[in-house]
Amino acid sequence: MLTTFIKQHRLPEEFEQTVEEYYQPLADSIFKQFKASDGAYFVGINGCQGSGKSTFTDYIAEYLATTYKLNVIVMSLDDFYLTRQKRKTLADNVHPLLATRGVPGTHDITALKQVISQLSEQKTGFKIPRFNKATDEPYPETKWQHIDKPVDIILLEGWCWGVESQTDEQLKSPINELELQHDTNGIWRNYVNQQLKTTYEPLYEKMDFWLSLQAPSFDCVYKWRLEQEEKLKARHENLTDSKIMSPEEILNFTQYFQRLSVQACNTISKSADAIFYLENNRHIRQLSLKEQ
Repeated sequence: MLTTFIKQHRLPEEFEQTVEEYYQPLADSIFKQFKASDGAYFVGINGCQGSGKSTFTDYIAEYLATTYKLNVIVMSLDDFYLTRQKRKTLADNVHPLLATRGVPGTHDITALKQVISQLSEQKTGFKIPRFNKATDEPYPETKWQHIDKPVDIILLEGWCWGVESQTDEQLKSPINELELQHDTNGIWRNYVNQQLKTTYEPLYEKMDFWLSLQAPSFDCVYKWRLEQEEKLKARHENLTDSKIMSPEEILNFTQYFQRLSVQACNTISKSADAIFYLENNRHIRQLSLKEQ
């Protein structure tokens, strides 16, 4: 299974060592906790852009399904982004920066809440949205993930998933050039923070286990995000009306994420059950695992 996974995902050979040393033991631990629980088991996964969340969740899902014959699904907070039109409405009514997807307030949390509820009750016959970053719009419903049998384990990942809201004092000063130039009065960052506090944080309680992939610093995010965009571009070479970003656009784009990415690094260790501390090349330097 591992050999096939490495080939399918075009991963380097050293990925096998990462799996044996970190991923597989953690997956086995998640399975034990699932067996001791009652019903669907939710794993919340936090990590900044490009930290390797997708590769990690895909492997864990395949390993658990293959080894323990479970129905495991992967969900991304990214798949709940609002349409461009809905974000434009937010931009017109609240603040222009909300036209850009990414921060809390640009997701359809009502839909996410409903999906979590349905999965928690192990219902079937519904679909989970998928978002196409190449077009900056949701995929047609025909391409959404269909749930046709009860799900055992749900892996829900997101760059701001699990991040705590900030205090009024923390919100006072701009954190980068984007906020300094375009959010002078703090309207955008205060709105984002309020959305995080009132609509995202209540859903954190639905998670049974929290994992964080922690970057050594925010400086890595631009490099990692640029690599993501290059892969996206390679997969959509013939796409018309592409929304794939240039390096300059990515540099600006990552500033939208800086405040809460830094907040995650400073606070996630208090709530996470497991933390992968990453090096600049995304290799895992250390695993910190709380006793269960």
